[in-house]
Amino acid sequence: MNNETLKQTSFYAIGLSYKKADAEVRGKFSLDDEGKEALLTQAAKEGIEAVLVTSTCNRTEIYGFAAHPYQLIKLLCDNTKGSVEEFEKVAYVYKNKEAISFLFQVGTGLDSQILGDFEIISQLKVAFKRSKRHQLTNPFLERLINSVIQASKKIKNETEISSGATSVSFASVQYILNTIENVADKNILLFGTGKIGRNTCENLIKHTKNPHITLINRTKDKAEKIAGKFNLDVKDYADLQAEIRKSDILIVATGAQNPTISKELIYSEKKLLILDLSIPKNVADDVSELENVELIHLDFLSKVTDETLEKRKAFIPQAESIIEEIKHGFNSWYETRKFAPTISALKMKLKNIKDAELDYQRKKLSSFDEYQAEIITSRVIQKITTHFANHLRSANGSTNEAIDLIEKVFLLETETFSEKE
Repeated sequence: MNNETLKQTSFYAIGLSYKKADAEVRGKFSLDDEGKEALLTQAAKEGIEAVLVTSTCNRTEIYGFAAHPYQLIKLLCDNTKGSVEEFEKVAYVYKNKEAISFLFQVGTGLDSQILGDFEIISQLKVAFKRSKRHQLTNPFLERLINSVIQASKKIKNETEISSGATSVSFASVQYILNTIENVADKNILLFGTGKIGRNTCENLIKHTKNPHITLINRTKDKAEKIAGKFNLDVKDYADLQAEIRKSDILIVATGAQNPTISKELIYSEKKLLILDLSIPKNVADDVSELENVELIHLDFLSKVTDETLEKRKAFIPQAESIIEEIKHGFNSWYETRKFAPTISALKMKLKNIKDAELDYQRKKLSSFDEYQAEIITSRVIQKITTHFANHLRSANGSTNEAIDLIEKVFLLETETFSEKE
């Protein structure tokens, strides 16, 4: 991308997220790996210099250079089931500095559905690698992504914006880890494999390292699909009471309208922790009256997550301060990189003038001190070019106009500045 191309295109962020688009609409614009590959292939064919695409359950976004944002919007709509009309109803479009700021917000978890969720940064890293394979990156995009990664790391290390449990499924597992000794040796029964059940199952496997997890669901094949993914045991619904008797921890995540776990199902001769993650409650309240049984309801775990999010909000100003610091460094680098070819061309122009004048004086004056003249003129050129460079650094948004003026005044032939160097 040369200087002229940079002047003709802008950096955009276009997309939609959980803030305005519901799950159904987000689903229409979602991209799997195959869809992302197809989108990047089309971008290359259409001559787009640099582009990055991310798609999660909460957001789908494209970052890239274009003469008009519609080029990127069309790319998205051509490779998903969504239409331009649907996109416009829920979309956002950011340009240049606003797009840069937005990417920092996204990459550092400040724009995530759960404040401080840093999962998105790993997805941005993967997205950049994918674009690089398609030769759809440039130093601007690479420097920007690295700056966002740097900000993300610093915020994670220097603030507590990602501390504590923020989902009920994660909070339930954290509660188990904090209250049960030797969790890896306990028998865990998960009853119900809906969305919360699946998420809880994944968190159990990830954080407890427990090989003794059993799944039961009224529809057995749903449980088997999850169990097959993680190599877990599945039992019939008819075996529920027998499996509860064997268990040390029972997690209930069913979607029934009435309690599915009653006193009669519980064998209370041994300690049993029950976590009811269902709405409405699927464990009868009187179960808590049983000896050796501890019953924790969803509302308790929800308070834990609410308190966590409130605590995280206190670290937003600190996180934003870190972002501003790193973003300022990126913007300074970019502004300098934009005018580097002009300063280089100016220095060469002045050097040619100097060489011609010294050659003239050398022929004219028999006592000409070439050594002293070289030192003096070189220092003058350095001071002039430094003065122009400082002016361009402080151009306050009018850098392109200042560059154009310098090039016209000195009749410079600026070498093309490739963003792919």
